Amino acid sequence: MEEITHKGRITAIDPEVTTIEIISEAACSSCHAKGLCSLGEAKVKEVQVRTSAWTPRQVGDEVEVALRKAMGYKAVFIAYGLPLVVLFAALMILNAIGVGELYAGLGAIGAVLLCYLVIFLFRHKLSKEYTFYLK
Repeated sequence: MEEITHKGRITAIDPEVTTIEIISEAACSSCHAKGLCSLGEAKVKEVQVRTSAWTPRQVGDEVEVALRKAMGYKAVFIAYGLPLVVLFAALMILNAIGVGELYAGLGAIGAVLLCYLVIFLFRHKLSKEYTFYLK
């Protein structure tokens, strides 16, 4: 099974959930001149993974967190592809019914905002689908 993996460090352990801190580094992070160009960046993200209380892990342990690659593609589609489709569809429909260009553009942007609002409202349902696991 293809998967996306990241290395991380355990920051908190609860009986059912383990919180893991993942440091995402830019592609140029291994460059020896990253301090000079100031383009290198690192972002810290926290991921909660459902784990068993019987798993022998401690805070500070380094672990590898994985997600199925198909779930990653689905997340990218929901975050970027779906709003893009909504934008173009709304723009084409509004243009086809004879709305002026300015109002068609504003309506398309409003449709994208509505799309993101729906995604936000269903975030808890979506978060249950995207489960990380420890390797």
